[in-house]
Amino acid sequence: MTSTTTEQTFLLPDLGEGLAEAEVVQWLVAVGDVVAMDQTVAEVETAKSVVEVPCPYAGRVGVLHAAEGEAVEVGRPLITITAEGADEPEPEPAPEPDAAAVGPEAEAYRTEEQAGSGNVLIGYGTSAHPGPGRRRRPRAGARPTALAAPRPDDDGAPALAHDSSPVRVISPIVRRLAREAGLDLAEIPPTGAGGTVTRSDVRAAAERARAGTAPVVSAASAPDASSAPVSDPAPGQRRIPLGASQRAASRVLSRSRAEIPEATVWVDVDATALWELREATRTPDDPGPGLLAHVARFVVAGLAAYPVLNGRLDTERAEVVVPDTVNLGIAVQGERGLVAPAVLGADSMTTRELDVALRDLTARARVGGATAEELTAGTFTLNNYGSLRVDGSAPIINHPQVAMLGLGRIIDRPWVVDGQIVPRKITQMSFVFDHRVCDGGTAAGFMRTVADAIENPLPAIVRL
Repeated sequence: MTSTTTEQTFLLPDLGEGLAEAEVVQWLVAVGDVVAMDQTVAEVETAKSVVEVPCPYAGRVGVLHAAEGEAVEVGRPLITITAEGADEPEPEPAPEPDAAAVGPEAEAYRTEEQAGSGNVLIGYGTSAHPGPGRRRRPRAGARPTALAAPRPDDDGAPALAHDSSPVRVISPIVRRLAREAGLDLAEIPPTGAGGTVTRSDVRAAAERARAGTAPVVSAASAPDASSAPVSDPAPGQRRIPLGASQRAASRVLSRSRAEIPEATVWVDVDATALWELREATRTPDDPGPGLLAHVARFVVAGLAAYPVLNGRLDTERAEVVVPDTVNLGIAVQGERGLVAPAVLGADSMTTRELDVALRDLTARARVGGATAEELTAGTFTLNNYGSLRVDGSAPIINHPQVAMLGLGRIIDRPWVVDGQIVPRKITQMSFVFDHRVCDGGTAAGFMRTVADAIENPLPAIVRL
């Protein structure tokens, strides 16, 4: 039966402001699969989070334009869908090319892909038990190939034994790292759950290889010329490649430093009254809002008094754009590094609601579970670096925001009260701001609004 076909190529969309590329973590479809409109076809990593990408076209998958672990620039082809104009008989499955035709590396890689990647740790956006449509299906006629038999090493002792099952890895990126380092995954001792090889395992094996203690490299995992570094490191040095999330952060921070004339002010704050208020409102059944939730509420009040600090600068039109809501970013140290997801609509929340939202957001962000919107929608950032046991910091503004407030650890320090030296709960606040947007008077006014509320919290809470 004849039919007409139309090819539609879906380009990788802009997944967040300031992002230029994304790394394919996992394809959820294979060539030849039939997909529905808006079906999720891939998981990509960008801005230290894994995002599901739906395809706006329906039809049969024709081309996957990137391999798992490969970076794709925004606006470049991601997947091609063939839309069929009429029903046609199911084609006979094409025979698989033999191993000699595709090479041992490609054959071993396909075998691992067909078997699945094993358990995946939280933070990659996938489940250990994916539902229908979320596992790559093996193509018809594909046959698993047995891994090479154990080899004796130089002293005649048997090498690390392994069975013929594909190696379980934490993500496809691990395979790429192993190939680039010229390592055989089957000979890397796993430390992950259920015998899973992790990125740390590959890096440790690479270090042993550089020290001359690694097992022999297999032909299937030998790196090709395209993966070789531009130059070899000098003796005593090693190369650590930046991941997609680090490259994205590098662009944002470099742009911030290049464009924004930052200024910093700081103040020591007596948080004793807020500490005592929090302790007094605790019960065995209800711990109540934490200190950070109270400070967040005071920050929202300060932004209401000085809204320009909640805006962004439009340099082309020489205007400050101020939104009508506060999406309060919170700095979180997670598995993928430092991120600043935002509590959306923080200005409409009570202190208790802020506490719940902050706890939920930080828990998800630590394991890479913040959404793309949360990671890019922030209008102002609160940085609680006191959780890292440091007192002060002059952070880099999270472009395109114009300011950031930092809070150091709260410690007992001698303090003068009514002419007497007494122990008090003291914290240092630092405030970095874009000097193009406001002057020191505005910055100081905002700082004192927050500091005064911390030092005398009850009247501030009543006003809120």
